[in-house]
Amino acid sequence: MPKLFLLNKPFGILSQFTGAPAQSTLASLLNHKGVYPAGRLDKDSEGLLLLTDNGALQSQITDPRFKLGKTYLVQVEGIINNDALTRLSNGILLKDGETRPAEAAIEPIPHNLWTRDPPIRSRKNIPTSWIRLKIYEGKNRQIRRMTAATGFPTLRLIRLAIGNWELGGLQPGEHLQIQV
Repeated sequence: MPKLFLLNKPFGILSQFTGAPAQSTLASLLNHKGVYPAGRLDKDSEGLLLLTDNGALQSQITDPRFKLGKTYLVQVEGIINNDALTRLSNGILLKDGETRPAEAAIEPIPHNLWTRDPPIRSRKNIPTSWIRLKIYEGKNRQIRRMTAATGFPTLRLIRLAIGNWELGGLQPGEHLQIQV
């Protein structure tokens, strides 16, 4: 029976088990031998990271041919507009090619969200807004580059779901092993 762990990766943690001495890695959160991340979540991002000991399952999670959507909650600088949402939905031309169409919608300010350590930068005269974005690929820092291309830089990025696996009530650093 393959192992599958859902982990709420905190901000500042690398999505790997080893790193330079001063770097925080998954080893500080998980003490299960033989499991590896199925995909990545950059150091500056938070939320759902899947880990498994099964290569076939890892491939199914990460391979774009399986079209597993990844859902994110994104805090952006400025008040996002319909033009930016349409551009995100249609795909954005980045330096490494055009992104696939995404699902983008304005999201109410989340009130049950954990605080980030350290908090995002805050500017008195520049408001922020939240969007829910679902993508079906995983280019390097894709969402940050997509929102920046529309004029709304990402301030905070939280992955909520990969396919049918959801973060649920897991708090930063918590993990849960599930049956697959």
